[in-house]
Amino acid sequence: MDTDDSNRFTVDSVEANKHNSDITTLHVPGLVSSTNSDNTPRSRNSSFYEKSWHHHTKEALPRLDNYKNLHSFNVGQRPTLEELYDPSLAKLEDSSTDLAERGGHSQGTKFGWIRGVLVRCLLCIWGVMLFLRLSWVVGQAGTLEAVLIILLAAVVTTITAISMSAISTNGTIKGGGTYYMTSRSLGPEFGASIGVIFSIANAVSVAMYIVGFCESMNDLLKRFDVQIVDGGVNDVRIIGAITLVACTVIVLIGMEWEAKAQLFLLGILVIAIIDFFIGAFLGPTSDDEIVKGFLGFNGTLFDENFLSDYREDDGVNYSFFTVFAVFFPAATGILAGANISGDLKDASSALPKGTLLSILISSIVYIAFAFFCGGTVARDATGNITDLENWAFLDCAPNECAWGLHNSFQVIETVSAFGPLIFAGCFAATLSSALASYVSAPKIFQAVCNDNLYPGIGWFGKGYGRNNEPIRAYVLTFIIALAGIALGELNAISPLISNFFLAAYALVNFSTFHVNLIKPIGWRPTFRYYNGWVSLIGAILCIVVMFLMSWATALITFAAFIVLYLVVVYRKPEVTWGSSTQAQTYKSTVDSVYQLLNLEEHVKNYRPQILVLTGHPASRTPLVDFANLICKKQGFMLCGHVSKETYNHRQREAIARSAYSWLKAHKIKSFYTLLDSSELSNGVGVLIQSSGLGKMKPNIVMMGFMAGWATRDPNELSEYFEGIHAAFSQGAAVAILRAPQGLDFSDYIRFLDGVVGKSVGSPRVLENGEMPKFGTQGIPNPAFESQESVGSVDSIVSVDEKAPESKKKKKKDSTLKIDVSVYGEDVPKNILENLTVFRRKQPKGFIDVWWLYDDGGLSVLLPYIMTTRKAWKNSKLRIFCIANKRDEIDIDQKGMAALLSKFRIDYSDVIAVTDVNRSPSEETKQWFNDLIKPSLQASGSEDRNKISASELLAMKDKCNRHMRLRELLLQYSKDSNMVFMTLPIPKRGVVSAALYMSWMETLTKDMPPFLLVRGNQTSVLTFYS
Repeated sequence: MDTDDSNRFTVDSVEANKHNSDITTLHVPGLVSSTNSDNTPRSRNSSFYEKSWHHHTKEALPRLDNYKNLHSFNVGQRPTLEELYDPSLAKLEDSSTDLAERGGHSQGTKFGWIRGVLVRCLLCIWGVMLFLRLSWVVGQAGTLEAVLIILLAAVVTTITAISMSAISTNGTIKGGGTYYMTSRSLGPEFGASIGVIFSIANAVSVAMYIVGFCESMNDLLKRFDVQIVDGGVNDVRIIGAITLVACTVIVLIGMEWEAKAQLFLLGILVIAIIDFFIGAFLGPTSDDEIVKGFLGFNGTLFDENFLSDYREDDGVNYSFFTVFAVFFPAATGILAGANISGDLKDASSALPKGTLLSILISSIVYIAFAFFCGGTVARDATGNITDLENWAFLDCAPNECAWGLHNSFQVIETVSAFGPLIFAGCFAATLSSALASYVSAPKIFQAVCNDNLYPGIGWFGKGYGRNNEPIRAYVLTFIIALAGIALGELNAISPLISNFFLAAYALVNFSTFHVNLIKPIGWRPTFRYYNGWVSLIGAILCIVVMFLMSWATALITFAAFIVLYLVVVYRKPEVTWGSSTQAQTYKSTVDSVYQLLNLEEHVKNYRPQILVLTGHPASRTPLVDFANLICKKQGFMLCGHVSKETYNHRQREAIARSAYSWLKAHKIKSFYTLLDSSELSNGVGVLIQSSGLGKMKPNIVMMGFMAGWATRDPNELSEYFEGIHAAFSQGAAVAILRAPQGLDFSDYIRFLDGVVGKSVGSPRVLENGEMPKFGTQGIPNPAFESQESVGSVDSIVSVDEKAPESKKKKKKDSTLKIDVSVYGEDVPKNILENLTVFRRKQPKGFIDVWWLYDDGGLSVLLPYIMTTRKAWKNSKLRIFCIANKRDEIDIDQKGMAALLSKFRIDYSDVIAVTDVNRSPSEETKQWFNDLIKPSLQASGSEDRNKISASELLAMKDKCNRHMRLRELLLQYSKDSNMVFMTLPIPKRGVVSAALYMSWMETLTKDMPPFLLVRGNQTSVLTFYS
């Protein structure tokens, strides 16, 4: 059978351009070949295929740049979903992208894992302790416990290094080292606290290492009978100050020069270490070395030095942990590489390799030094050559000899083959450690300053040059180090540094444990050799050792940490770093919601969960304030925004951001949700059904009273009325608030760059780059009362955060704070008063509660909550109820009083009303008739939005009852601070919108702030314990 080659797939192997590899060509039916019949390329198609991928589609290929700076509005070059979905949308400028992420800063000098981590860590670990204090540690603790001290330090540092490796390999590490890792893992509160402490610790370490250098220099000068002042602490201070200045010059020159100096110093240090081992193997070469206690390898001497011999020195009774406190700063060098993480080529790869290898190498050297010292040098020796005969140089009382492990800090130099090399090594070790700490402290502090977590320190974060050197932080470090040098005593500085470093190690370990326990999806470290529980043990071990070393210093460290922590908590910095505490918040919230789902509801635990139909919250401040009075610390509030307009995702997000920013600026805790493309009647039901999770759903729907309803578009009135029906049909309680001067102030807000100036950001949402106008000017929402009796305001502006001095001198109260920030400074007093009606402190008076019908108790619970608020504490509850009969007033009053007492609700008076069913006055009837006259059906009309004659006749008794209630309200509650009344239920199909609105108008007209509320007939109060 014949086949058609044009209608089938064929795969041919051809040779192209004489390359050795074959090229497979796929012929697909229906596609035009890109070559002619003689296999020559067609020019048109050739240009098509030569174009880059971006010429053919808006889609972006997976690239690293697309994932940088995730908190920006746009990320990398990836198009947004709207741009792909809707071609009419223009791509926004990526103005919020971090310039540093895009290469705005020069990269400067970057180091690999050897020069950047291994060398630095070794130089810091092989510091002053190796040459000046390790022999003293062996003398006090003995060889056995000295090795245990070294191993304990190694365990702490190894666990910490493993924890740090896990964190550092879970993404790119920027500048800031330990601070950056802890802050991005545990959050700004923990990170900032330890960042400041760790910066101070490194600054003080500079002093410690320089003091060690000065002590060694003094010993060298004594050999030549040279002294500057007294050959003691004053000489240390003078030499130390000069050395500090020299170190400052080196670090200010730049990181590259400092790194070269480190390599040179490491070479000297390694030669000095080798010199010590050679000298120990050779043994003493002169009688002078013997009388100073250097006997060479000796089994008897090793046995004598094997166990501890703790003594008092300079008024301190030393023990295992006090000696450990002196030694531990030697182990703090493990973070030398992490402290300059911003200057590493690949911190995630360099830190684990360099840090762990440095711990291994340095621990081996320290243990070898301990064994060599314990096996070759006596604890006490006179150093007097005349005592050589009969070995009398070893016979001296404790603390009376000048030489030996206990008494001399120059034991290492005595043992070495060539003493001056040890001095050189000691100088190299101390100066290199000082340089490393001198670089670390400002780098860490610069990172803390640039995150703006503490007030007043941002000035120190400014960087200079291509390496962004923190010159100002260097000056601060210089001052701190100079103060430490002024102490002039190494053993006095070491314990404080040890505690600070241990606190940092504890947090690094806890960070790894915490994030491993929470296990957020983003926790994917490439370093696998860690365990969260081991990290927790490491954290506990660090804290225990802190108190064992010095409980007083540990308490000082914890006090400093707590103060710094609370400052950040109080300031609530606006940072989003994806920390494990944020992940835990999410996890705990979801778990709690699930737990609530499985719990049976109990009336004692009832909480108001209010859906407030506010539109944009800024436009109806009084309504939001009132709902906040009810919900604050008692329930939750959801600001619902129903709009007929249609928005895309970008617009919705921008509107939501502005709403949340306004709420945050006014310290109101509330959620916000926008439902677009919807009528109010449908929107209320949708919001009730779709909002919330599990039992965290709205149980009260609150809205503003619709003023001017009689003259409104009949469709708007119908929508409003159906919205009330929708709430009742969903089983929710309904509350309708009316204020004398209205609730809707959207006409008086100018949405310039957001809603509340810079405090809410600059969302660009519409195609023309402007914010939509909310309220009556842009997005009408008939569910709210329009403004009444308020003049226009022309001079309204958005207020910047940095207000002029004139604004700062204004009286500091919540009224002006809120409204000036939103509406501008020149707001008429009457508008300010109307805006802040529910925020101002109320005078002594009454909150009248007309508890007409038993709705489950919500009508009396809400006013009770009001009286618990600070601004309304002077308002007393006055309860009005309906008496069954005139002659049973006392019984009804006592019954209501007893009921309130069982509910434990304080009240000032109970008033039973008997004549509710009495016919209202003719004046009131005439007023009501005038009210409903525009809403009456015309003769022969069947407009369902109007009041028919038959309906009016059927509802005559109810109309009279509401008119009579109006008379009673005017009699008793006209001058009250606020009025609560049970809301009449509109029976579906029985009461028209116009008649129902006329009832509410009758009750609330010319009254103080008025809330009509109806519970869902479920108990919210109980007298059972």
